[in-house]
Amino acid sequence: MTHIGFIGLGNMGLPMATNLVAAGHQVSGFDLSAAALTSFAASGGIAASSAIDAVIDADIVITMLPAGKHVEAVYCGADGLIQAAKPGTLFLDSSTIDVDTARKVTQIATDAGMLMMDTPVSGGVAAAAAGTLTFMCGGADEAFAKAKTALDIVGGNIIHAGKSGTGQAAKICNNMMLGIQMISVCEAFAMADALGLERQKLFDISSAASGQCWSLTTYCPVPDIIPTTPANNDYKPGFAVAMMLKDLRLAADAAEAMGVDTQIGQKAKQLYEAMSLQGMDAMDFSGYFEFLTKNKNKEI
Repeated sequence: MTHIGFIGLGNMGLPMATNLVAAGHQVSGFDLSAAALTSFAASGGIAASSAIDAVIDADIVITMLPAGKHVEAVYCGADGLIQAAKPGTLFLDSSTIDVDTARKVTQIATDAGMLMMDTPVSGGVAAAAAGTLTFMCGGADEAFAKAKTALDIVGGNIIHAGKSGTGQAAKICNNMMLGIQMISVCEAFAMADALGLERQKLFDISSAASGQCWSLTTYCPVPDIIPTTPANNDYKPGFAVAMMLKDLRLAADAAEAMGVDTQIGQKAKQLYEAMSLQGMDAMDFSGYFEFLTKNKNKEI
């Protein structure tokens, strides 16, 4: 049994933490939400009184936080996790943040005698609950070897991307592709509707042809094709527009900083920004199809 501290018990963190509890580990969790702590305790976890309380004596600490500024604030400083944890603790940050912050915090942790990896995830809430997430891990071989046993419980694919920061690099590259692909699938279904092609026929053809992609065959954005997708549940997330927009902004910032031309990625960001401006932040990102319908014949 491993003692694990888990900070951030939101839509993704809570099912991850409860899966670790179910696997027999001692898990101390903390979140600013009292309701999240109550749910975690009901699953058999230990509700900590603070982030510091959650990591004292932990062998592994996993964090799932909103943004880079939160990660740096929680880990660094006189009252941060790095100072509170015992020497040799393994930190796994599963937040999606910018590469520079990931590398900065890892260096501070390393200098303090800790192991740390950036371990962002892909798969959404359903995969978090099922324990089938994909983990993109950036950091030293020693840290990866120690992390894998715990991550195998909550993930189906655990991939060592390379040195510190490459996990975050993989995540923003992947989600830029995802955002672009989802827009293309939504637009294709909108065009099929206009041309009189049945949605099911388009799905049957494209899912077996060169248009095949995850956004079509696993997460189809129109109703009545794949029953389990958000399209059949009023586009409740899933993976919200606000989260996709965050990732596309990270990708755009990284591309600009590195001098990489990502014109389609930039356009995808602009389109999700348009959804956000229309109050669709809490809708699943596949709700771009609804956005198209709503704005038919309007300039976006």
